[in-house]
Amino acid sequence: MKYVLTLIGNKETPLASTHVDAARAALSNPGTPDWLADARACDIPFDGEPVNAEADARATLKGAKLDLVVQRSGARRKRLLVADMDSTIIEQECIDELAAELGLKPQISEITERAMRGEMGFEPALRARVGLLKGLELGALENVYRDRITLTPGARTLVGTMRAHGHACALVSGGFTFFTERVAHAAGFNTNQANRLIFVDGKLTGGVAQPILGREAKIDALVRLRRELGLKDEETLAVGDGANDLGMIEEAGLGVAFHAKPVVAQAADARIDHGDLTALLYLQGYRTGEIADT
Repeated sequence: MKYVLTLIGNKETPLASTHVDAARAALSNPGTPDWLADARACDIPFDGEPVNAEADARATLKGAKLDLVVQRSGARRKRLLVADMDSTIIEQECIDELAAELGLKPQISEITERAMRGEMGFEPALRARVGLLKGLELGALENVYRDRITLTPGARTLVGTMRAHGHACALVSGGFTFFTERVAHAAGFNTNQANRLIFVDGKLTGGVAQPILGREAKIDALVRLRRELGLKDEETLAVGDGANDLGMIEEAGLGVAFHAKPVVAQAADARIDHGDLTALLYLQGYRTGEIADT
């Protein structure tokens, strides 16, 4: 069959056969359900018109907190993952946590939100926020990483599984190398890129080294890695949550909005609103026995 609807449950809302049966009834010419993981993910192949299939299935499920994605049946396995860091691979926004060290979190968080919604340019937003951090000591950054930064559930499993199957994983961030280097190591990424903070005498100067890496740098990273690895467009996967990620999400063969801002969720090929990062494995058709034990 040409298309597949993937239903993905989560800890709060396990996927049940009643969900699958209801979604299947909403599809045109559905095939036999194929369970990828008990209580977690199921593929429903179908033919017919895909445009309204996801919306019809959502309507039939009447607001159940499940994730639903429609794709073409072929070429689902991706050989390159390019992922945003803040609020995607980790659960926090690093710059907001740094701001908390100076009692400036509300001010900086407001700028972060405006940039994430696309209401403010990335570069001016970054400069404004970093400028407010002037004087913060290197030890404070160490404390933030140790005490405040946590990997998003499923991050290690997503990266570990893709790498175990021979695929490449890159962490690309508009944040800072101080964090991406540590997070990339913790989650298992092959490579990472981000902006470099400037320190003098162990304190932040309030400046960022040139060039500033934002939306275009993320697109460039995906295109460069795709070329270096000799991949087709459809063999790439990008995931993020903010306006700064839109370009790479649109460039990728499969662009995923993860617990994202509305502007991103509307533009992405797929949206994950409820599940953790293992959902990106189920979107690719991975089964329980193929997922890395991390």
